[in-house]
Amino acid sequence: MKLNGPFLFILATLMIDAIGIGIVFPIMPDLMDRVGASSTAEGAFWGGVMMSAYAAAMFLFGPIVGSLSDAYGRKPVLIAALVTLTIDYVIMAMAQTYWVLLVGRVVAGMAGATYITATAYIADIAKPEERGAAFGMIGAAFGIGFVLGPAMGGMASGWHVTAPFWIAAGLSALNVAFGLFVLPESLKLDNRRPFGRRDLNPFGTIIRTFVVPGLAIPLICIFVFEFANMVYPTLWAFWGREVFGWDGFTIGLTLSGYGVLIAGVQAGILPQLTRRLGDFRTLKIATFAAVIAMVGFGGASAVWAVVVFLPIAALSDMAPPLMTAFAANRVGEDQQGLVQGVIASLSSVAAVAAPLAMTGVFERFVNGEGLYLPGASFLFGAILIVAIVPLIWRMNRH
Repeated sequence: MKLNGPFLFILATLMIDAIGIGIVFPIMPDLMDRVGASSTAEGAFWGGVMMSAYAAAMFLFGPIVGSLSDAYGRKPVLIAALVTLTIDYVIMAMAQTYWVLLVGRVVAGMAGATYITATAYIADIAKPEERGAAFGMIGAAFGIGFVLGPAMGGMASGWHVTAPFWIAAGLSALNVAFGLFVLPESLKLDNRRPFGRRDLNPFGTIIRTFVVPGLAIPLICIFVFEFANMVYPTLWAFWGREVFGWDGFTIGLTLSGYGVLIAGVQAGILPQLTRRLGDFRTLKIATFAAVIAMVGFGGASAVWAVVVFLPIAALSDMAPPLMTAFAANRVGEDQQGLVQGVIASLSSVAAVAAPLAMTGVFERFVNGEGLYLPGASFLFGAILIVAIVPLIWRMNRH
């Protein structure tokens, strides 16, 4: 795809979205202190509640927002979401109580249309054979945003604990102005569908998408892969400290390196591989890389293993955009928003459930009772991916 104005706007939107999420990470302890947390443990608990509330709101409202964009167009929904996020960041910057912060996170989850509608926009303007690489560029934008976000948040917090929120609000406001000028509507009137009462029920919407011929397999694969891949953000810090004795700086450095690798793979390697090998063969490579990386980390006991397996793990991140492309190619132009909304909902469920499962496995194998295996959660992730290999192989038959 050509890097024209609309495509650049979409990439900027997703990068700013990732920055807005990551920019808060360094200030969470201070933010919880600001609203009354009495200890680090209490702050960590209530911070986790905020993250879960965001994911739950995304799950409930993702299909609704996607359906709204199928009915009224991508541009108005996307601009409305950006405006909502801008206001939300301002509210969070001014919040003096925890409950205002919590409401702000819920509103942000409801306004998850930035990601949902942006991916639907890409599906509108990309040819079916280009969607895998185009969705890969989305992953690259997110990767860059997650590298920049924590760095910007750490620096801005030196001015004031709320400074990162004001920066995120400013970036979102600038992007609203950019979109108003450069973003044309991508969904033609002939490709729109009416928004009805049944679209307000996220559970019914998800069920309806699973009965669309050929769509259930990629949706199942996306959910399981995202669930397994949550082992990295959930346990990387705890695993690194347990196995190697890493401090916070080293953990942050390795995570930033991972983000850089992902951005390079999504923007550079993925388009080349899909052009030469096609989406399905590239997906097979990504699946194989995912299993190899997780098995490698599962048994790692030396730092050299991190150097070897981290680039392989980055290659595995080609799988979600390719699976998303397979899902997008199973439906018509009037259902792209719906499908992207359902994918966002499934990813949110994975984001809520996977940390509970992964930390449970980790605790079971490092608590001093029975077999000591701190990498057990990575091995669990590898087993999950191996379990869906038969489904991945069937994707090319539909």
